[in-house]
Amino acid sequence: MDGHLKLYDFERSGNCHKVRLMLSLLHQPYESVRVDITGQEPPPPEFEKLSPRAQVPVLVDGEVALWDSTAILVYLARCYGGESWLGEDAVGEAEVMQWLALAQNEILYGLARARSVKLLGRPWNMAEARQLGATALDVLEGRLTDHDWLVRNHLTIADIACYPYVALAHEGDISLEPYPAVRRWLQRIEALDGYMGMQGIETERD
Repeated sequence: MDGHLKLYDFERSGNCHKVRLMLSLLHQPYESVRVDITGQEPPPPEFEKLSPRAQVPVLVDGEVALWDSTAILVYLARCYGGESWLGEDAVGEAEVMQWLALAQNEILYGLARARSVKLLGRPWNMAEARQLGATALDVLEGRLTDHDWLVRNHLTIADIACYPYVALAHEGDISLEPYPAVRRWLQRIEALDGYMGMQGIETERD
C-alpha cells in the first residue's frame, strides 16, 4: 500500500458505488478513472491487464490491484477500516459472508438485472429477475424488521454490499413500498457521516 488509491469506475454502476461509498465512509481520498462499460468509449489501455473479466470496479493500491466489488470491500475493510467492518469473530465474519452471498446472488440476479433490462435493454428475463428481487427483499425485510443492521448491531461491509441495488430497485420497476424495514435501513445508511449518493438513488422516502 502506498496510500494512493485509484478506482476504475463507472458512475452508473451499483457495484462501483459500493466501493465509492465505502471509500467515502472511511474518508479515504482516491483517484477515479472512468471506464465506459457501455462500449461507446475505449477503456484505458491498462484496464484489460488489471481486469481479466473486463469489468468494473478495479481498485489499485500501490502494487495491489483487485477486481470484484466484494473483494475490494474486504480489502478496504481490512486495510483502512477496523475489525467491526468484517465481524469481530468467526461467527460475525461468517454472518457478513452470508449477506455478501445475497448481494452476489438474489440481489445481483434479481434487482440489478431488472434494472439492467429496464435501463440498458439487456436480454435478461424480467419476470425471473423480479421474482429473485422479491426474494432478496423478503430476506432483508425479515432480518431488518427487528435489527438496525444486517450483522450484529452495527454497520459492516454486508450493509454496503447490499445497499446500492436495493436503493436503485425502482429503476427496475420494483417497489419498496411493501418493505418498510428495508426503507428504514436505507435511510440509516443515507444518514451516515460520509455517505455519498449516486444518480438514480432517491433518498426521500416515507
